[in-house]
Amino acid sequence: MVGTSVVADAKSSFGKGQLAATLTVSAKENVAEGVVSLTLTHPSGARLPDWTPGSHIDLVLPEGTTRQYSLCGDRWDAYTYRIAVLREPAGRWGSPRSSEAESGGGSAYVHDRLRPGDRVGVGGPRNHFPLVPSEKYLFIAGGIGITPLLPMVRQAELLGADWQLLYGGRTRSSMAFREELTAAYGERVHVVPQDELGLLDLAAWLGTPRPDTRVYCCGPTPLLAAVEAACAAWPPYALRVERFTAGAQAAPVRDTPFEVELRRTGHTVTVTPDVSVLEAVRRAGADVLSSCEQGTCGTCLTPVLEGQPDHRDSVLADHERAANDCMFPCVSRSCGDRLVLDL
Repeated sequence: MVGTSVVADAKSSFGKGQLAATLTVSAKENVAEGVVSLTLTHPSGARLPDWTPGSHIDLVLPEGTTRQYSLCGDRWDAYTYRIAVLREPAGRWGSPRSSEAESGGGSAYVHDRLRPGDRVGVGGPRNHFPLVPSEKYLFIAGGIGITPLLPMVRQAELLGADWQLLYGGRTRSSMAFREELTAAYGERVHVVPQDELGLLDLAAWLGTPRPDTRVYCCGPTPLLAAVEAACAAWPPYALRVERFTAGAQAAPVRDTPFEVELRRTGHTVTVTPDVSVLEAVRRAGADVLSSCEQGTCGTCLTPVLEGQPDHRDSVLADHERAANDCMFPCVSRSCGDRLVLDL
């Protein structure tokens, strides 16, 4: 069995109409072809909330666009956040935990209009892609998927773990932070530009399961699918992935209405096929924070007290889904006639 990422925190400081902070863009830098990094600081120089490798923030741009970006800076620097944004002119790659690539509107604004000194809204940080303890790690990045893995590499090095990074991209010039990584870590970093060396040789790296190794992967959907297939024979939970887009879903378990009880308020609402659980409970007065509303960012995680959810998110691992004790109401539904939520 292959696991996705674990949800580490069910609460968030950001949701519809709510911002945790307004931060200043203190620096903007081109770090690769089509990729810029932003350094964010508090306007008063105050300390920012702590974060752990794999964390992401919600970025609210002045024109109203909200996206999720992985924190890729120094987690021990308490006064700055760093993110990287890929220009994506057409089509939404999606969120993550972490939508480093997204609709052209958000990325184009960052690339073309955002300047040092501008202020942006920031929510989080949150982490549903945590680095768990291990003697050995294999990190696999595709393109802008390098961003959540950068702090993991630094953490693994700090802890003295045995690790390798396999980093693929279209061209060398498009691979953000490539020179930074190779200068710092040398032969531990394996750079594979597709135009020079072809696709990543996953069979060579993953063909033999290694019980003592954790595999972390982030990148475009085809890469994630290939890595998941290559790790099918690995031990349970050996693989953890971060998705930019919602995974493909089968049709809902049921196409008829069901009831959702809000245990704290005592209200019961009927959820029809054309309405999400999130929308239905909000109409009943429940204050549920959300961001991407695609089942990828992890913001709206809600405890389930009774019933069996029809999990349709791209965050929970198989064992977390089997527990049936939480769900993402923005996309998930019910398998039965009734759900009871801790709302």
